[in-house]
Parts: sequence; C-alpha cells; structure tokens
Amino acid sequence: MNETPNAPSIYPFPALVGQESMKLALILNVVNPALGGVLIRGEKGTAKSTAVRGLARLLPGQKTVPGCRFNCDPDDPAGFCPECRSRTETLATETRVRVVELPVGATEDRVLGALDIEGALTEGARRFEPGLLAAAHRGILYMDEVNLLDDHLVDVLLDAAAMGVNIVEREGLSYSHPAVFTLVGTMNPEEGELRPQLLDRFGLCVKVEGLADPVERREVVLRRLAFEADPEGFARQWREAGRRTSERIEAARARLGEVVVTDEALTRAVDICLTLGVDGHRGDLTVIKTALTLAAFEGRARVENRDIDRAAELALPHRVRRRPFQEVRFGVIDRLAQIRDGSDG
Repeated sequence: MNETPNAPSIYPFPALVGQESMKLALILNVVNPALGGVLIRGEKGTAKSTAVRGLARLLPGQKTVPGCRFNCDPDDPAGFCPECRSRTETLATETRVRVVELPVGATEDRVLGALDIEGALTEGARRFEPGLLAAAHRGILYMDEVNLLDDHLVDVLLDAAAMGVNIVEREGLSYSHPAVFTLVGTMNPEEGELRPQLLDRFGLCVKVEGLADPVERREVVLRRLAFEADPEGFARQWREAGRRTSERIEAARARLGEVVVTDEALTRAVDICLTLGVDGHRGDLTVIKTALTLAAFEGRARVENRDIDRAAELALPHRVRRRPFQEVRFGVIDRLAQIRDGSDG
C-alpha cells in the first residue's frame, strides 16, 4: 500500500458508502488501463473525486527514473522517453502514483505539451515543454466535467489513452513520449452530453446518484464528520481494509496475463452485444477485456459467465443509444437476468 508519512489526509477509499459500480469500475481500470478509462455520470456531491483520490492512495509505489520529466519506469527500457534513451546510466527511485487533474479551461499546449518552434528555427534545437499528459504517465488523469471540455481536446486525449503514446506535431516538427494512464472522466448530464462518438470511446461508464437508503445516508454523514474531526485516526480505522484492497489490485495485475476466456464466454459476450443492438465491435472487445480483468481481480484463472454479465453492465449502457441512458441501463440488467434464467425467448 502506497503510504507516505505526513502526507495530506485523503478520505479512505474503503470508507466510501455504496456506489459499488463506480468503485469496481475504478479498480478494474487501475488493474488494466487498457480498458480505456471510465466515465462517471451523476450529480455533484456523490464522491466521484473522493473515490479517485482515495484509490490512488492505495496503489503501490512505483519505481521511476530520477529527474525524468515523463515518469519513466527504469525496468522498462523499451518504453523510455527520448531523454531516458540517451542516458548512459539509469537509476531508480520510488514515487507515489499521481492523480493529474485536467482543468476545464486547459489549452491544447498545456495538456499535450509544446514544441519550441522559434528555438528550432534559430538554433536547430528541438525543445519540448511537457504537458499534463507527461505528468499523468503511469498515473491517473482525472477530467472533471469532461462534457464541458472542447470536443477536439477530448478526442486527442482519448487517442493518447488508446495508443499509450502522446504525439505532438507543429510546423513539420514532431515529438512523442509514452503516455500510459488510467483515464477517469466525470460529468453531470444536466450540464450537457458528450457527443456519441466520444462517449463510445470510454471503456466503461457508470451512473452515480445520491443514496436513497436513509441508513446509508446517515452512515455517510457520520463517517464524514468522523474524518473531519480526526483525519489520521479515521484513516487508521480503514488502513487494514485498504491494505487488503491494495494487495488484491497487485495480485490482479500479476494474474491478468494468465486469465483465459472460454469459447462459451466469448459467445455469450457477442450474443449480448447483438441482442442489445450495440454498434461496431468496440463493445464486444471491452466486455471481454473487462471480464478478464474482473476474473483476475476475483482471483480466478478463467472467465465465467458471471464475469461477462457484470462486464456488460459496465461496458454497454453508454453504447446503446436507442433509448434514454437510464432505461437502457436497466434494460441491460433485465436482459442479462433473462439470459441467466434461461428465459430468453
């Protein structure tokens, strides 16, 4: 578990009440960033940013090259940035996994980085000023109110997340560096929607709402008051639960490459996507990848039907746009229940 003495107090991830789908989607994406990130839709005050920061605190420390502007992994020379490739000696230090927040008004140069065109023309030197994507490499990129960002900027970010590389091109000059990160976007649908083409690019999507159970709402208030009164003492109460979650994440990362998907599970995923009228093939692939990651997190060596069903609930609702989002979400769950019960007509 990634703990640092005297670090600012952050609300413990295991102490969050409810919102199980959101917590699971976040965990699966830090286990396997190749899922393509998660979009969290919901009203304000539903612990979206709290969950992201709390989860980052649980992630194991990672080795980095000292002084590297791109947070390179010293054990992965093939993934080095141009600056680390030119080093004669590679040392290592340990750092905390970073959460990089993307401001709503951020410019493209601030996000992607900027090339010094004038320096290249006058001195023949290629200089690059890293942006937020460089800081987010091997960490978490958190985009609050993603629906209010410029569509072109969101598109570029999604491309970088899919490729694992950030490429900046200006006036015939080009610079690229690794950009592997867990992408988390949040939005309040009442403030506007994402274009369908962008919505489909997020791997998973979950909806969060204020808790309706009075017992759970009461528990939310009690825990928050206890945290504000004594942050360190409250964190100690949840340290063991956090350690167990951290160990499960580490074990899942190690196990992920060994999990297999059976023909039966593959067929089930494809049938669900066809039944729900999912366009294209990204949904099918994401369901399978999510099911593999879920099986790894649950400690299983192969994907089971329950993994496919749960993965579909996370990966498909935002890809079925023939009906309102909420109706589709429950339509997915109802349809999966029919398939489980063998009542598919």
